[in-house]
Amino acid sequence: MPMPAESARLGFLDWLARERRASPLTVVAYARDIAAFLGFLTIHLGGEPDLAALADLRTGDLRAWLAWEASEGAGNATRSRHLSAIRSFFRFLARRHGVANPRVKLLTAPRAKRPLPRALTVEHAISVGRDIGEESDVAAVQARDEALFSLLYGCGLRIAEALALNVRDAPAVGSDAMLTVTGKGSKQRVVPVLPAVREAVGVWLKLHPDRQVSAPLFVGVRGQRLNPGVAQRTMRSFRRHHGMPEHATPHALRHSFATHLLAGGADLRSIQDLLGHVSLSTTQRYTDVDSARLMEVWRRSHPRG
Repeated sequence: MPMPAESARLGFLDWLARERRASPLTVVAYARDIAAFLGFLTIHLGGEPDLAALADLRTGDLRAWLAWEASEGAGNATRSRHLSAIRSFFRFLARRHGVANPRVKLLTAPRAKRPLPRALTVEHAISVGRDIGEESDVAAVQARDEALFSLLYGCGLRIAEALALNVRDAPAVGSDAMLTVTGKGSKQRVVPVLPAVREAVGVWLKLHPDRQVSAPLFVGVRGQRLNPGVAQRTMRSFRRHHGMPEHATPHALRHSFATHLLAGGADLRSIQDLLGHVSLSTTQRYTDVDSARLMEVWRRSHPRG
């Protein structure tokens, strides 16, 4: 008589706890996820499944399970996690009971929805470049940090892009010079530089320890190219001292650049070019941010909100 799937589930959980020494929370989660899967199959197949039924499951049966989970309110990330638990269960069945179903391995996991970019308020974003120098007592470090963070927000750069710049790349003070940035995939783009950013970079250059054109634009205390971790630590300290949210990071300044441009009326194609996005769909995420912000304003302001 074929083994009931429920008996195999209990054997899997025992193996998970005793042999794999999985954490109790992991065992509980796998127990719940696999029980829900078998419960669905009992209804879907018209009876409690055994190992033979699990081996015979078709791709359509598995997709029906994922669709049922979605109808129950499970998001893509949750369904992907549940599928991972089911795959682990089937790997156990193949090793211990000789029950193989290649369709489980071939089933594509639902894509988790990318979180919306989280921007800072305009006031917070401006204050970072203006005041972040307060985190140090050294004049040169103050000027360097103000120039770096002004550049991140004013030009929408990734932290790696900014730190890859050399002295020769610095925009001239008092000119309408553009900044040439090398982004992902060595793709170059040209972005305009605001007067306030040019001024901040100019102040830093006067204190720069090595103004040779080939020298890194942003350097650490030992004269080497600045490490991203140093900039991230500076931002963490600044946000704590100024009561900013946890998502206030160097990369949030890039999100703020795009979000504030969109709110000010800039078109998506222009923002795409300024950010260096290959696909417009990546830039379109900022329209979702703006829509969410408008809905929040509506909820707070409308008399019937």
